[in-house]
Amino acid sequence: MIGELDSDVVVRYFRGKSILITGSTGFLGKVLVEKILRVQPDVKKLFLLIRAADVESAKQRLENKVTGREIFQILKEKHGNGFESFIQEKVCPLPGDVMYENLGLGPAKLRELCKEIDIIVNGAATTNFYERYDVAFDTNVMGAKHICEFAKRCSNLKMLLHVSTAYVAGEQEGIVLEKPFHLGETLREGTHLDIESELNLIKETRRELKANPCSEKAERRTMKELGLKRAREFGWPNTYVFTKAMGEMLLGHLRGDLPVVIVRPSIITSILNEPLPGWMEGIRTIDSFIVGYAKQALSIFLVDLDLIMDVIPGDMVVNGMMVAMAAHSEEQAQQLSIYHLTSSTRQPAPYAVLAESLQRYFLHNPPRSGGKKNSGEPVQPPSRMRFFRTLPRFRAYMAINFRLPLEVLRLLNIAVCGAFSRRHDELSRKYRYVMHIAELYAPYSLFKGCFDDSNTARLRAAMMANNNGQDRKYDGFGFDPKCIDWDDYFYRVHIPGVIKYLCD
Repeated sequence: MIGELDSDVVVRYFRGKSILITGSTGFLGKVLVEKILRVQPDVKKLFLLIRAADVESAKQRLENKVTGREIFQILKEKHGNGFESFIQEKVCPLPGDVMYENLGLGPAKLRELCKEIDIIVNGAATTNFYERYDVAFDTNVMGAKHICEFAKRCSNLKMLLHVSTAYVAGEQEGIVLEKPFHLGETLREGTHLDIESELNLIKETRRELKANPCSEKAERRTMKELGLKRAREFGWPNTYVFTKAMGEMLLGHLRGDLPVVIVRPSIITSILNEPLPGWMEGIRTIDSFIVGYAKQALSIFLVDLDLIMDVIPGDMVVNGMMVAMAAHSEEQAQQLSIYHLTSSTRQPAPYAVLAESLQRYFLHNPPRSGGKKNSGEPVQPPSRMRFFRTLPRFRAYMAINFRLPLEVLRLLNIAVCGAFSRRHDELSRKYRYVMHIAELYAPYSLFKGCFDDSNTARLRAAMMANNNGQDRKYDGFGFDPKCIDWDDYFYRVHIPGVIKYLCD
C-alpha cells in the first residue's frame, strides 16, 4: 500500500542516503544524478559504477561523460567556484562493471559499500537493438544477476530499483499489463526459455569462433545474428528487449524478500521541463526519422501514422523513479512492483502528430546543407514524406526503386570492367543499411499495443493526494503525460533539441 506523498516527502527521503547508481554515463543516468544533487544537496553520497580500469580513469570519465555535460549547468551556476568541491564531496566514481561478479570491485571496497549503501539504482544496459548476443547478455542479463547478488549482501539496503523497458512486451497487441515475467516465460506459445542454456550456447559459440579463427568483423556478425535468432525463436523482435526480459526474470527469481521495483519506460525523449528543456543524448527510435530528415537523407519511412507513438520525456521518467523509490523503500510486502512509465494510455499521441510537427518545424526552420545548425545554406526539405504502413509494402517499394536500379548498375559495372564498382558498393551498403534499420525499427513504428499504467496511476494519485489533486509538474516531480501538448512539445522542445544536440 502506497502512503500519501508529496514533493517535500520525496526530497526529504534522499537526505542522508548513500545511493549506488549504475549506468550513470547514459542519458537517463545523467538526468537522475543531476536531479538528486540539485533537489537534495544533503544526499550523503552517490556511488557511480563506471566502466574504467582504475580510480583515476573513473574520475576522468565522470568529468567527461557526466558532470561536464550541459545538463549540469544549473548546478554549476548554483555552486559557482565550489562546484568541483561539491561534486568531490557528494559523488564517488567506482571503477567496475555489472557484467562481473561483485561488480568488479575489490574486497575492501565491497565490504565498505555493503555496509553503507541504502538504495541501488540499476540503469546499466546496452540498448543497441542489434548488439552482439554475448555483450547484451553480459550486461542486461548477468548484470541484473550480479546487482541482485550484491544487493542481498547490503545490510542497510532499503530498496533496489531496476530500469527495464516497456518493450519487453515484444510485439503484443492490445493492452500490455504491468506484470512480471516468470523464469522461463516466453512470448511464443510452445517454447520454454532456459537462461542457463542460453549462457552455455554463448560460451560454446565463443569456443567455436576461437577454434576456427575469423576476422573481427565476421565474429561480430556471427554473435549479432545469434542474438537476433535466439530472440525471435522465443517471440522477441530483437536482442535488446530479449535480454532485458531475461534480466527481469532473474531479478524476480533471485530477489528473495528484497524490496525491488522495476520501471519500464517506453521510448525516452528529450527533457520537457528541468533542468534544460530539449536536452538529450543518443538517437532514439523516433529521432532517426528527425535526423535523417534534417540531413536530407530520408524522405521515406516505415510507420503507420494512425498508430500510437509511446514516448515519455526523460525528466518525467526520473521523476517517476524517484517517487517510486520513496514510496517503496523498506517495503515489507513480498510482491514485485512494476511501473510502466509510458503515455499511450494516459495521453496517446499518434505518429501523425510527430510527422506534422516535423514538416511544420522544417518549413519554418529550413535545415542547412550538411545538417549542421550553423553551417551550409538553408535548403528546402522534401515537400512530402512518404510513409508505408506495412513492411511488405516498404520492401516492395525499395525493391522497385532501389534494388532494381542497383542490379542494373551491377550488370553495367560488369560490362565496363568494374568502372562503377565503388559507386555500386556504396549504394548497395546504403540500401542494406536502410532495409536493416527499417526491419529493426518495425516493432516500434508498427507497434499495436497500449501500455496499461494502473500501478503508475496509483503512484501519481499518492503524489496528488497532498496537493488537492493538482498536477505535479509544477513542484518538480511531475510524471503525468496528461499535462503534455505533444504537438507543442515536438515543435518547441524535442525537434529543436534533436537538431542542437544530435545533429551538430
